[in-house]
Amino acid sequence: MIYLDYSATTPVNEGVLDTFVKVSREYIGNANSLHKLGVSSKRLMDSSVKQVADLLKVKTNEVIFTSSSSEANNMAIIGTVLKYKDRGKHIITTELEHSSVLESCNYLKTLGYEVDYVKLDSNGLVDLADLKKLLRKDTVLVTISQVNSEVGICQDINSIKRCVKSNYQTILHVDGTQAVGKVKIDLEGIDLFTFSAHKIYGLKGVACLIKREKILMEPLIHGGKSQTIHRSGTPALALYVSCSKALRICLEDYDKNLKKVAKIHDLLISGLEKLPVIINSNSHSVMHIVNISVLNIKPETLLHELEKDNIYISTKTACSTTESASLSVFAIYKDIERASHTIRISLSHLTTEEEIKIFLEKLNQAIEKLDFTKKN
Repeated sequence: MIYLDYSATTPVNEGVLDTFVKVSREYIGNANSLHKLGVSSKRLMDSSVKQVADLLKVKTNEVIFTSSSSEANNMAIIGTVLKYKDRGKHIITTELEHSSVLESCNYLKTLGYEVDYVKLDSNGLVDLADLKKLLRKDTVLVTISQVNSEVGICQDINSIKRCVKSNYQTILHVDGTQAVGKVKIDLEGIDLFTFSAHKIYGLKGVACLIKREKILMEPLIHGGKSQTIHRSGTPALALYVSCSKALRICLEDYDKNLKKVAKIHDLLISGLEKLPVIINSNSHSVMHIVNISVLNIKPETLLHELEKDNIYISTKTACSTTESASLSVFAIYKDIERASHTIRISLSHLTTEEEIKIFLEKLNQAIEKLDFTKKN
């Protein structure tokens, strides 16, 4: 099997899985219970929270475990703007966001909120002059992903932070789901930050929202204090502990893994440049995500053709809505044909040179087989 869909989800690290199993078996008490088993579970939960806080250089009361980045993004966006509804009803985002961000904004539109989409330059980067122009006294939130999930564009978060913070009441949310493990993370000046364990070789079903202490938020799940007062429900202790371990391993191995991916990325790009494809990712994209367009062939057809050889890629982000075209590629290039024929190849430090060579060979064969325009 050649797996090239790591941006959709990653295989779980064996050590992380072992931790999950161990905690599930040995810590059976509810962390909210007052008896000895509950106290033991609570102690371990607090330890996992502290590890996340220490790794990301935030306070322990700023760490909120969730079930997914989608939930965390909904909490960050909807929960925050509802809490600050008296401050304003204006939100700024981009057209490159994950569906959980865009749909949260669409929901808020039904409640009377106004959403502006900041312009992008030719590379897909936020136009800082336009962002500054869009900021108003009633702008309650700016929400921008650090790394786009389809094309891999990495935004200049430091410049965005400075721009947003010039409007002192505006809250900044950064979706870091595709960023952790791919770029250096610095949460200074960021009010809300989200990431997910299953993107960094952890388990599905657990993610994290970092909410700064000064930021208020209306809970989306009510019912009393759990891991925090902001999200009710029985703490999923084994998932929390496994998430903190996945984050630790990811950050500890960052430099080593990045070198591996860089080598694989260069080999992939070199091979793609020799094929009849358009490369949509650019020098501002992370090396882990390479987006291409193969004209004259439906992306789903190409995906299933490669699947016959046990090669797995994706057409768009796995959580995207049902539109046939890639919203991210269209937002950058304004070319519907290009956006309607996208393929995403996502890499990992686990990807080998041999896998890339086989993929390039099979991709070329698939294009030759499926592009009927060459045969007419």
